[in-house]
Order: sequence, then C-alpha cells, then structure tokens
Amino acid sequence: MQSTSYLRRDLPPQLSVRYRQDLLIDGTRLPALSGRYFETRNPATEEVIAEVAEGDAADIDRAVKSARAALEGEWGQMRAADRGTLLLKFADAIRNAQDELVELESLDSGKPVSAIRRQDLPAVLDTLRYYAGFADKINGQVIPSRPDALTYTVREPLGVVGAIIPWNFPLMIGMWKIAPALACGCTVVLKPAELTSLTALRLGELAIEAGIPAGVLNVVTGFGRTAGQALVDHPDVDKVTFTGSPAVGRQILRGAAGNLKRVTLELGGKSANIVFPDADLDAAVKAASSGIFFNAGQVCSAGSRILVHEDVYTEFVGKLAARARAIRIGDPTEAGTAMGPLVSATQMKRVLDYIDIGRTEGAAVVAGGGRHGSTGCFVAATVLANVKPDMRVAQEEIFGPVATVIAFRTEEEALSIANGTAYSLAAGVWSADISRVHRFARRLKAGTVWVNTYGPTDVRLPWGGARDSGFGREHGDAAIDNFTESKVVWIQTGL
Repeated sequence: MQSTSYLRRDLPPQLSVRYRQDLLIDGTRLPALSGRYFETRNPATEEVIAEVAEGDAADIDRAVKSARAALEGEWGQMRAADRGTLLLKFADAIRNAQDELVELESLDSGKPVSAIRRQDLPAVLDTLRYYAGFADKINGQVIPSRPDALTYTVREPLGVVGAIIPWNFPLMIGMWKIAPALACGCTVVLKPAELTSLTALRLGELAIEAGIPAGVLNVVTGFGRTAGQALVDHPDVDKVTFTGSPAVGRQILRGAAGNLKRVTLELGGKSANIVFPDADLDAAVKAASSGIFFNAGQVCSAGSRILVHEDVYTEFVGKLAARARAIRIGDPTEAGTAMGPLVSATQMKRVLDYIDIGRTEGAAVVAGGGRHGSTGCFVAATVLANVKPDMRVAQEEIFGPVATVIAFRTEEEALSIANGTAYSLAAGVWSADISRVHRFARRLKAGTVWVNTYGPTDVRLPWGGARDSGFGREHGDAAIDNFTESKVVWIQTGL
C-alpha cells in the first residue's frame, strides 16, 4: 500500500490534515460503499478539519471478511516469534511518526501536546513492545491426567476481534486492544469513535508500513449505531472488546448474544479519592487536582468524588480551589497548556448542565463553574464544595473537569460513601496509617486502589472494574486470556 502523509505542511495547522479520510480495509484506503462522509472538528476552534468516511454494515462486512482471510492465511500460519518481530517494527514505525501522531491526536481530540508526549505516546510504545515480547511465550501445559495418555493444552488465537474504542484516549486505548490481540495471533477490525478517527487510521497505515500483512488490522470509521452495532452483530466476529459508556456496554452485551461472542467491557467510573486527616495534605491536593483535571476530566478513572475528613475539609477545599484557578487552559498545541477543551460542543454542554444541576442541588461553586472563553469547547476547572453523597453530581459520571468534594467523619462513613455508587473502577486512599490503608484497600469496591497517589497505570498490571464499570481485565497476562482459548489434546499411548 502506498501511504500518503496526513500532514500537509503548506496549510495552516487547523487545515493540515488530508481533507478526506477513507476506511482502511485489507491494506487499502477505500471510501465507504455508501459514499457518505461526516465532518470531524477541532474542539479547540470548532472548525472542520476533515471529512471522514461513514462506514456502515456493508463496510464492516468487508473488513471482517478481510480479517478472517488474514487469520486463515499468512498471519495465521506465521511463527509466533515472527509476529513479535513485526510488532516491534510496528513500534519503531510509530516512534518514527510520533510528531505526526501527536499533532493529529491533539488536533482531533483537543488533548494538550505536552500530555500526549508525556503519557499517551510512551504508553502506546510500551504496550506494543510489551506484548511483542509475549507473542512467543503464550504457552500451554502438559497435564498428567492418566498413565495411558499424553494430555496437554495449547492456547490458540480466539479469532477475529472487533475493537471499539472511545474518544478520550484514542491512541492509547486503541493500542491496549490492538497489541495483545495481534500478539496472540488474532486479527482486528477497529472502530474508533466518530469524534476521533484520525490517529486510528494512521495507526492502520503504519502497521502496513511495518510489514504486518493486509487484513490483520482494519479500521472502519463511522457511528456507533451503524458501524459499531454491525461489528457487534456480525456472526463472524469472535470477540468484542469495548471501552465506553455503561449504556453502550449493555447494548453490546445484547448484540453479542447472537453468536455468543466473548466480550470485555471497560466502562464508566465515579471514583472516590479519600483523604484522611493524617495525610500529606499538599501531596493529596496536588494528586487530587491532576486526578480530576487531567485531560479535562475526560478519564474513566478520574477521581471525581473527593472525600475529605471534616477536620481538614476547609483547608483542603481552599487549596484545591486555588490549584484549579491556576490551571492554564488554552491552545492544546502550546507547550505550556495544562488543560485543553472538551472533545465536542455536545460534551461541553453536558458538563455545563451538570454544573448547573450541582448548583440547584445546593453545592457551592468555589472555583470555575462555567465556560472558559467564547471560542472552542473549554470549561473552567470547577470545584464543587458542600456536596452530599446522594446528589446527582456525586452519583453520575460527568466526564469533565468537575471535582465534587464531600466531607466525612468516620472510616465507616467514608467507606459507605466510597462504595455507594454503581461504579467500581478505581479509588484512592491518603493516610499515614498503614493499618487503615490495608483495611480500606481490602474493603473498597474497586479494580485499582491507589495509596498516597492517584492515577498511575502500567500495562503490566490488570485494569478493569465491576458493576457499571464493566467486567473483565485488560493489561498484563490477563489480556492474553482475552484473546486466546485453550484446546486440550489427548494422545492415547496404550500403556
């Protein structure tokens, strides 16, 4: 496949993307069969930056057939070590194109370039290299079940994977799914969020450039109700891995029942960050600020519920509000920008509506509380104080830069509040009392519990939650289980 760079240096930055973006199926950029396109906008300026092909069920079918052919052809017959080598070449291709990918991700999603360079891009490369090393180490075992037989297991690729990714971390979460699936020998049809399709398409091109065979990674852009649902419903898709909202997760479960395809869901969060009076308060404030305002709060594990002991509540709120007011909000392409826009005007309105709901419920706005500027989808870093645990702003996922600060008196009260939502993705505990820390880590309903920190992740550690936060785990060797199935081989020896 001949690749055309996304970036045209003769155009101003807001128009530097190739204007029409087609699907990537079987190693070739193709228009949707319908001929339709939709606009994608730069959320920092609200200007149209590209038209993206609007794939639907017919295009999904083309992509799934391509993925199945690759699975049964060259990719399926390739040595595991050679797959790993190609994944390492894929990582090299991404590293060589990192400036382009950073610019695209920022342009398309509004993420500050500094954050993408610091977190997203390194995580993409780390994930890909980590699973490249896994490719030839996916082992079965000999099980001595009977003396007259040799019985053993092998782990085989699960098959064609439908990967549906969200708009908040397109590059990083895309690779969370692509890398382990390919390492296991599966093939992938990737459906990015319609708001942020550009880096997914470029990743598909880079995979081809790295030597990964055509059809192994296909990218079909489009809307969830058409392209996404068609991927879930397709009878020749063996696995769906999805990151997004609980409502869509439930729809995916219903669709996957058609051919009993396996499903992994990483959904929403309303994570509690609990601060006891013996905590290092300045460290807790700093981490709580980044825990809710990083990526403008568009993080599934954002520490959006900050539970603070009443003895230090007033001091904590004052310090958090001061940090919120000091956050530099603006052009995501500028190195000094700490917080960019929300991903779309729709998301901005949703967040502003929730701030108004908080006011109506009786919360006090002590920082932010409205739109930032008059151009772009910017919302000021907002701190809501005097929040009660049963308020909507304390129960529902806002997915924006809105911290709700709740006071508590006792450990039991803090635990009850922390576990008192439908979500269970993550939590944080701040205390110098190691016994208290252990008690809380054991009793918190959360897939990850951070102690005296908030937010770090690593691809070597399992990631996921339960209830409305989904089920299954990504990362580590748990991801290998997601994309393989075990086969028993029984050889009668006649002894």
